[in-house]
Amino acid sequence: MKRTLIFKNKPVITATSTIAGPKESLGPIGKYIETRLDNDKFNEKTFEKAECKMLSYVIDGVIKNSNRKRESVNAILAGDLLNQIISSSYAARDFEIPYIGVYNACSTMSETLAIGSVLIDGGYMENVVCATGSHFATAERQYRYPLELGSVRPPQSQWTVTGAGATMLSKNGVGPKITMATFGRVVDFGITDANNMGAAMAPAALDTLVAHFNENNLSPKDYDLIITGDLGVFGSKILKDLAWEKGFDIFEKHIDCGALIYEPHEEEFQGGSGAGCSAVVLNSYFMDKFKNKEINKVFFLATGALLSTVSTQQGESIPCISHGVVIENRG
Repeated sequence: MKRTLIFKNKPVITATSTIAGPKESLGPIGKYIETRLDNDKFNEKTFEKAECKMLSYVIDGVIKNSNRKRESVNAILAGDLLNQIISSSYAARDFEIPYIGVYNACSTMSETLAIGSVLIDGGYMENVVCATGSHFATAERQYRYPLELGSVRPPQSQWTVTGAGATMLSKNGVGPKITMATFGRVVDFGITDANNMGAAMAPAALDTLVAHFNENNLSPKDYDLIITGDLGVFGSKILKDLAWEKGFDIFEKHIDCGALIYEPHEEEFQGGSGAGCSAVVLNSYFMDKFKNKEINKVFFLATGALLSTVSTQQGESIPCISHGVVIENRG
């Protein structure tokens, strides 16, 4: 069964918008982020309200940046990490635009881009907003322990990114185009450590990567970069080794958003994760590289761990998924 779609009417990335917390804004890609916060609560009473506000902010921002009116946007595709994707749903209520809520954990950015591309390529819609985000404090409370407990973070852990990103996909316009999408399968290698996200998600990224190469007679040489979302330093190394075992040398081409977003520092251990990680880095740093023609063709795979607090406490292993889209400068 073929998992790759090749788009005839290639959707255009006509605008992006990003926002991030103080820690992310001080990192290596901070200067590329559109809105840099000076406090993690975004002047709200709770971290959850701050996460919701960040998503509303970038959805509104990407519509403005695309020089379009809200009435011209056919749908908002968004999701996040909280129960019942409340950040996205509450953000969507600020807009009188059809809303399609999705959930694939940290792979939500590439999932929304893939689904949005299908809707535009099929001629069903003309403008679609794809968005997601996360918050360190809300994710810790959701998946591990509230910050108030002062739990010690193990060395294999990553730091959930506080940030959000949005992409405007359009039928017409100027910008990089999405030319292909490869949908991921759920992969579970038996990892049960909720802190070891890189090890859990790397096999899912590999599965989608190998399917994409084999189905389309492609190799790493066909891309300027192969970008994963949230594997972090350790997970990135695992993916490179696993790909080598499958006959694909991605050592010079692979780069991970989680390994990019923070300065090498003891606190962050393996780097960044969270749905906002790839959303912020792709829509700021990498879009700037596309604009300046420093890169012209990439395969972008965000990765998601489909666990919950309950499943972890019951000793379940962590099923993961990764969807990929090909982004190209064309014409």
